[in-house]
Amino acid sequence: MHSDEIREALVRRLRALAGITDEDVSEINALPIAVKQFPAERTVVADGEAATDCCLIAEGFCVRSKTLTDGKRQILSIHIPGEIPDLMSLFLHVMDHDLVTLTPCTLGFIRHDVLQKLHRRRPNLAEIFWRDTLIDAAMFREWIVNVGQRPAPSRLAHVMAELRERLKVIERVNGDSFEMPLTQEQIGEALGITAVHVNRVIKQLREDGIIEFQRGRVTVLNEAKFQELADFDDRYLHQSPAS
Repeated sequence: MHSDEIREALVRRLRALAGITDEDVSEINALPIAVKQFPAERTVVADGEAATDCCLIAEGFCVRSKTLTDGKRQILSIHIPGEIPDLMSLFLHVMDHDLVTLTPCTLGFIRHDVLQKLHRRRPNLAEIFWRDTLIDAAMFREWIVNVGQRPAPSRLAHVMAELRERLKVIERVNGDSFEMPLTQEQIGEALGITAVHVNRVIKQLREDGIIEFQRGRVTVLNEAKFQELADFDDRYLHQSPAS
């Protein structure tokens, strides 16, 4: 994948979420981007690291996570193509969490000084990136509620429902199915439960005819039951320029 294709991934997502102008697109197309390939489960930016670039996901999935001194990990969010999950490093100069590849990834790196100049030159783009960080914050709030208050089956369904809605924006949903390339252990790290508990939950949802989950792919079998279980309201994702 070339840098032009990486820019296209960002433009496609921003067009759906923020309604960028042709002039903004021209500015993004002029950005110098260093393309790198990463294997799965590789740290892109580590907790405590002083980053000098922002990372744009072109292909693959990444997660933000925190690891305790005893080795336990909490996955904080899942990130998909077109997103810049470490945009905060542009102004918060030391990372306070890890950014890790979930699958093999194609990543584009944009230097901080280049982005800072872009923000000063194009206030409209600066506002769009600021909006993106606010949507991130809204997602964090929803994840806190999800882990803290919903029972495990609803937690899982909610994460699946959110990921599906975000993948729709970049046209990565195929009918009733979509990619969710997490192992049961990783799902447990996202939901705050054990892998054994995750196994039981998935088995129950399968037996209830709600979802099928195999080889990193979710298939929704009963949309009405899935929506009821997830208790999902997509307002917090703000997936149109007017929302």
